[in-house]
Amino acid sequence: MPTWQLDILSVILYTEYTPTPPAQVSTEHWAINPSSRRSDLSPNHPSINSNPFSTLSPPTHQATLQPKEDPIFLSNMAKSSLVLLLLAILYIDGTATSASTTSSSASATNFIKASCTATTYPALCVQSLSLYATSINQSPRQLIQTALAVSLDKAQSTKTFVYKLTKFKGVKPREKAAIKDCFEEIDDTVDRLAKSVKELKNMGSSKGSDFQWHISNVQTWISAGLTDENTCVDGFAGKALNGRIKNSIKARFVHVERVTSNALALINKFGSKY
Repeated sequence: MPTWQLDILSVILYTEYTPTPPAQVSTEHWAINPSSRRSDLSPNHPSINSNPFSTLSPPTHQATLQPKEDPIFLSNMAKSSLVLLLLAILYIDGTATSASTTSSSASATNFIKASCTATTYPALCVQSLSLYATSINQSPRQLIQTALAVSLDKAQSTKTFVYKLTKFKGVKPREKAAIKDCFEEIDDTVDRLAKSVKELKNMGSSKGSDFQWHISNVQTWISAGLTDENTCVDGFAGKALNGRIKNSIKARFVHVERVTSNALALINKFGSKY
């Protein structure tokens, strides 16, 4: 691969890898209605802890990979902006507290910590949800809505990242095919998580069999989303695909998988009590 193409790729990987902390979302205002396209499979959760960018040097060239008129890119950016805007609303609401609410905030944080013990990655659970402690308060329903919204935000930012890679010309054919598959998988994940957010909203104060029906739908869609994430990682198996593209995609998908797995664990716990 020519040196200038490697430098352009470095721009993508170096600048896109670390997402900013999610800004909070109020799921009460969501109105997303995507469709599901893939069959449900059994999830297989990976565990990745390394940062693939620890040895990267700053890029020396800039690249413009997304034409403004591209409708798919504009759609991705619009959805991402919506997620970030709505998360920002809840974040501001959750951090604009006075001294008189300090005790309440501490109680909310303790509630989050106690709830996160039921998840696979409790430290990540606490880290991702503590920003929104005041908005969550001690509400189990608001807890699962926020956890799912955070997961959707991470999935959407990963989708945008992978889409940029699909437009890059300087990759091997096998890498290009794997990237394309990953984009389809994360697209499905975003759809299913968005449907789950809407389902929780529609659940309202349902009880009995109606409540269980809503919860079952959410559990099914999230599980399918986890399967999609693992399918992408599996597509990069083998030494032939080793490199920065594989490492960056794998790290992002693993992070999405972990926050999604945590959200599912919290929803399972919530569903078993009501």
